[in-house]
Amino acid sequence: MALSNPPSKPVWDYAPAPESFRPPIAEQHGLFIDGKFVKPKSGKFMKVINPATEETLTGVAEAGKADVAAAVEAANKAQRKWAKLPGKERAKYLFRIARRLQERAREFAVLETLNNGKPIKESRDGDVPESAKHFFHHAGWCDKLRYAIPGGGDPKPVGVCGQIIPWNFPLMMAAWKIAPALACGNTCVLKPAETTPLTALRLAEIFQEVELPPGVVNILTGGPETGKLVASNAGFHKVAFTGSTEVGKLIIKACASRHVRLTMELGGKGAHIVFADGAIDQAVEGAVQGIFYNQGQVCCAGSRLLVEESVAEEFKAKLLKRMESLRVGDPMDKNTDVGAINSASQRDRICKYVNIARTEGAEVLECGVNATPKKGFWCMPTALAGVQPSHTVAREEIFGPVVALMTFRTVEEAVMRANDSAYGLSAGIWTEKSSKMFEVARRLRAGVVWCNGFNLFDAASPFGGVKESGFGREGGRHGLLEYMAH
Repeated sequence: MALSNPPSKPVWDYAPAPESFRPPIAEQHGLFIDGKFVKPKSGKFMKVINPATEETLTGVAEAGKADVAAAVEAANKAQRKWAKLPGKERAKYLFRIARRLQERAREFAVLETLNNGKPIKESRDGDVPESAKHFFHHAGWCDKLRYAIPGGGDPKPVGVCGQIIPWNFPLMMAAWKIAPALACGNTCVLKPAETTPLTALRLAEIFQEVELPPGVVNILTGGPETGKLVASNAGFHKVAFTGSTEVGKLIIKACASRHVRLTMELGGKGAHIVFADGAIDQAVEGAVQGIFYNQGQVCCAGSRLLVEESVAEEFKAKLLKRMESLRVGDPMDKNTDVGAINSASQRDRICKYVNIARTEGAEVLECGVNATPKKGFWCMPTALAGVQPSHTVAREEIFGPVVALMTFRTVEEAVMRANDSAYGLSAGIWTEKSSKMFEVARRLRAGVVWCNGFNLFDAASPFGGVKESGFGREGGRHGLLEYMAH
């Protein structure tokens, strides 16, 4: 007997699970020079906001020319003593830094999310552990550096390193830069991104706690002008930069007239190749991880999704269904999958590219389980179907939660389309055939190739690009060599 009023289909939803802890944040932050927090000689400060709420979090100093000179002087003075310190003694400092990061993990995770806009579960489970891992890993290398040099040799530090990092992974990029430099006997002047300086400044507190010698690491906050001052200062023996290709070219030009070593980790337009013999359901998860992690604000994001034509419709349907389950919203909620875009200007850049795709004939498919909040900077997970290799969104870096779907018929066509890019940072392959996997991976012109996975990192594995994605490596033995004058 049928019911006259059958019960409606239940709607399952997550109860809000906001992070309750909020670390204290000072009203103003100075510069970290020679082991102390000091007021900027420029006398300038700038606001730092929460991109999810647009509230002002704090004010940070804007370093000027005199501040940069003071930091370089402190680093030069400290470098001679730091380099003479036995490797096993340097290792103790790096080990202590790693342990304090672990002990203060919750504080750093919350601060990173407040300042950057990424989901708390990504800060908690990814950024902070990965940062501690790099200090642990390089602590182990401190007294073994001669084994890192091919054929052996006498490891010598480069000297004073100027390091400029981006806003998408503020703490992790600081660790990637500082840990290998210190392990090899160098000293650092770190310039965080203007929108996300807070975890770098909190890291300076850890340096004080572990009694790192003054001047070994100096941190200068500020905007693009501060970055230019760091890149052009003649006191650096090495400049390491992570960021856009456009800015990277300017830094290379500024350093071209003097003898200085460079490491450039620049933009990307990663090809994510799915073959018909791959595990489709797992590949869908890999695609979601590859482009929507950290709101797609990842230089190695799999933003070009190349799917074999025979399974393209099936893959597209499953991808869209999976995207519909993504929760966009409060980054401090542990249920959130996609948080806030880091700034209004970056949100506008993403919207511009989506509009370009629409005018060029692509199908724009925005998905998500909920509407975006009214305050803050947001972008729904977006798939662009029907994209052609000549389209703007297939060639230029968008740096947001937007993936371009394209198809191919043969292995040869897949490799050709994957390599048809000015960038060469990352690529991914999904196939169950090992012979095809190795053949394609060997032919891809990318610094990093992942097989049956994406965005997989380890401190012992080198990371970096080719072509306009830069040069030099970070992590592993190859990353150590960038900081040794062997």
